[in-house]
Amino acid sequence: MTLKELFDKAVLREILDGLKTTFQHLFVKPVTFQYPHEKRAIPDAHRGALCLLRYDDGAERCVGCDLCEAACPSRCIKVVSEEDPETPLRRIATEFYIDITKCVFCGFCVEACPVNALAMTKMYEYSTANKRDLMFDKAKLYQIGDQLLVDAKKYLVVHNQEENDEAAMQYRYKFPYAPSKKG
Repeated sequence: MTLKELFDKAVLREILDGLKTTFQHLFVKPVTFQYPHEKRAIPDAHRGALCLLRYDDGAERCVGCDLCEAACPSRCIKVVSEEDPETPLRRIATEFYIDITKCVFCGFCVEACPVNALAMTKMYEYSTANKRDLMFDKAKLYQIGDQLLVDAKKYLVVHNQEENDEAAMQYRYKFPYAPSKKG
């Protein structure tokens, strides 16, 4: 046994090396977030909770085409649409459900929507003790959309679904004119 090995055993070199590493990290600024009190800055492309959007005048954008339901790989969207009794040749979504527990947040439904009625928000805190509360209906989706409209618009702009200019804000899907009724 050499003199160096004997010295390392007597001084317990491994413990000193470990203490040296500990003291080096003692004065480094922590990188963890204190979650409930500190929130992270979330990018605009974040895929959070889905929402339904309205036009600027308050009219619903959803035309009941069911393309979001067809595009969903996890089959968590259910749309029930009917012809609008007030306007012939126009369909509206009478019921709209999204089961968030099944959603994989892929964004295919948002891309499939021809009128940008669906968008994703930065909302990620929607845990609950009751699983049935995570079945979002049409009213809940519009409520989320009204509360987080700015985030939803930013998501659509980042994913090239909408333009961030005045011409895009004036865009609105126009239905074909109803045929004249002969009576």
